[in-house]
Amino acid sequence: MNNMKVLALLTVSFCLILESLGRAKFPEQEKDPKFWNTWAQRTLRNALNMQNLNKNKAKNLILFLGDGMGVSTVTAARILKGQLNGQSGEETQLEMDKFPFVSLAKTYNTDAQVPDSAGTATAYLCGVKANEGTVGVSAAAVRSQCNTTEGNEVTSILRWAKDAGKSVGIVTTTRVNHATPSAAYAHSVDRDWYSDNEMPAEALQAGCKDIALQLFENIPNIDVVMGGGRKYMFPRNTSDEEYPDTAKYSGTRKDGRNLVKEWTDRMKDKNGHYVWNKKQLLSLNPNNVDYLLGIFEPMDLSYDLERNSDTDPSLTEMVDVAIKILKRNPNGFYLLVEGGRIDHGHHEGKAKQALYETVEMDRAIGRADLLTSIHDTLTVITADHSHVFTFGGYTSRGNPIFGLAPMLSDVDQKPFTSILYGNGPGYKLVNGARENVSTTNYQDKNYQAQAAVPLNSETHGGEDVAVFAKGPLAHLLHGVNEQNYIPHVMAYAACIGQNREHCMLRGGTVALQPAFSIIVTVITVTQLWC
Repeated sequence: MNNMKVLALLTVSFCLILESLGRAKFPEQEKDPKFWNTWAQRTLRNALNMQNLNKNKAKNLILFLGDGMGVSTVTAARILKGQLNGQSGEETQLEMDKFPFVSLAKTYNTDAQVPDSAGTATAYLCGVKANEGTVGVSAAAVRSQCNTTEGNEVTSILRWAKDAGKSVGIVTTTRVNHATPSAAYAHSVDRDWYSDNEMPAEALQAGCKDIALQLFENIPNIDVVMGGGRKYMFPRNTSDEEYPDTAKYSGTRKDGRNLVKEWTDRMKDKNGHYVWNKKQLLSLNPNNVDYLLGIFEPMDLSYDLERNSDTDPSLTEMVDVAIKILKRNPNGFYLLVEGGRIDHGHHEGKAKQALYETVEMDRAIGRADLLTSIHDTLTVITADHSHVFTFGGYTSRGNPIFGLAPMLSDVDQKPFTSILYGNGPGYKLVNGARENVSTTNYQDKNYQAQAAVPLNSETHGGEDVAVFAKGPLAHLLHGVNEQNYIPHVMAYAACIGQNREHCMLRGGTVALQPAFSIIVTVITVTQLWC
């Protein structure tokens, strides 16, 4: 037994030594105070230049939503991005790090301290906070109670943009009828009503519609829709075109409707195209496409680490095509982009999957930046909520983000990874004690990081999330705000929705004073004249 303990300690020590040998040494220039002073002064000059605020009217609006992308996820993804490029990682800049304005959003739902993705989506898309599990309805609606829907519907900024004559689009790595995208077009008291197959009979009898159906009926002619969720659009037991021999991917609809065929029939004379794989998508000339429906999987898209790059488009590729189609509208566009599987990776305790998803979304942000201008495009990046994901352990500079902390526990004398979860499926006991991670492949893409409390699915976190903004009136996103404030700022910048009184153009800029102040001025002058 003693020999086994010695062998285990030697194995752990060897692992720690190997990681320390592979650790990036910090650059020699960082020893010189001049390096840090010069960097800080450069940052200061850039900050002073930001006093010249961009008050242009926003022609285009883009919201990037990293589902579950809390601050710890952003930081870890930054390190991963740097390490993938051969750097130590900490000093790397994500694309979102380059945005000049950063604020915090409070994510709670009206009935939940720690929120879910449905109530939060209603907040940052529709401008009102809502109950957990509901999309596109106010807090007066009760989850799963169909009869509380009517009269409590709230519309989204995507709808406001469409009504203003802009082109609109949705791009996601989840199902297009999942919680985040569905709040852009649906009014449902239950986020899980993906098709009529998932709805109770009484809800159908009462006239409630499933979310997939609402995608095609609520807002006529959404210009671009890309993501997963094919099975919810086809009649029950209809074989999937990509996986014809896999029963779980067959259609689910009880009403017998083929929503994709209905869409293609409606769009055949309107330059509409339906695609379900990467080859079809990239063969399109965006200049010849007015409407695009791209449904690439029966359910969610694959994790980026598992994506078949020959058949499945990346988030960056989808964003590229979407913007090229949408920007042809002289009135501008609104685009919702969701990196939805960041959340799924965390729920499964698979930090590697979650962080690679975050890096891919950041790549898509960079692509959007190249295709748009900061002068007329307001871009906002945020998360709906966080996760109980953390990394620590006094790791040295350049420590592999998926590696071990440089110490053993002083309680059980076992190593531990820097990345850990507060709860989740990674909780594991071996002979009544914490598993020794040195006996596992903790670098594997599907490794489930250790968790303090055993759960089949790791939970969301309740802390505030970051909001990054650039472009016209981006400075209005500052401080700490309620999450539902976000679409109000975006709508104000673009002169859509309820805040349009200020939209008197002055050389392409938006007059910031509200209409009532102008009225007061007129009244005052009139009194003086009289």
